[in-house]
Amino acid sequence: SHLKDVILEGKDAFMSAHGMRAFEYLGSDEQFAEMFNLAMSESSTLVMKKILEVYKGFEDVDTLVDVGGGVGTVLALVTSKYPRIKGINFDLASVIANAPPCPGVQHVAGDMLAEVPKGDAIFMKWVFHAWDDDNCIKILKNCWSSLPEKGKVIVVEMVMPKEPKSGDCSPNIGYTVDMFMLSLRGSGGERTLSRYEALAYASGFRRCELICRSFSFSLMEFHK
Repeated sequence: SHLKDVILEGKDAFMSAHGMRAFEYLGSDEQFAEMFNLAMSESSTLVMKKILEVYKGFEDVDTLVDVGGGVGTVLALVTSKYPRIKGINFDLASVIANAPPCPGVQHVAGDMLAEVPKGDAIFMKWVFHAWDDDNCIKILKNCWSSLPEKGKVIVVEMVMPKEPKSGDCSPNIGYTVDMFMLSLRGSGGERTLSRYEALAYASGFRRCELICRSFSFSLMEFHK
């Protein structure tokens, strides 16, 4: 019922309906937060298992920070394959409160718009689609500041083709999710590779490279 407000006035539909932003709502509704965290955990497991079969970019990492890492599902999978990696799971305090203990992983509460913990590499899955370009650049600049020389941000997102493709529906799912994000937040959404390249360069990174795919998701590296 609030979609017209999004389209005509650029409002946040979730805020119009609930009086707060979606991520703030997670801290106020325990049942909703539990369901959301479970959904993110299950999807992350599916996507990451396939990524870990083909992606070799964790092999030279000592400290990996998962920004917006939820309850730590991704880091649990990564450190189980690379036990020498020190993992830092970074998310809002309301999310970290529900994160179970995990060997080799430290749970840290904070706000990615303010600062990001330091590490050799930073991992971010399905974070940027929730933010507009200005906030994405702000987050990426915080990542840039927390990385060493030649550090990298590992980004997993649905990268949309420039135009819908016939046949395999996987590349086109991003268009559906893009409409969902419009109705949910009124900003952010899925992006093409060229738009991710623009975000990387605007944040100070010198290179953006698409490395591999996992189902409808693509893994990119932003190199400092």
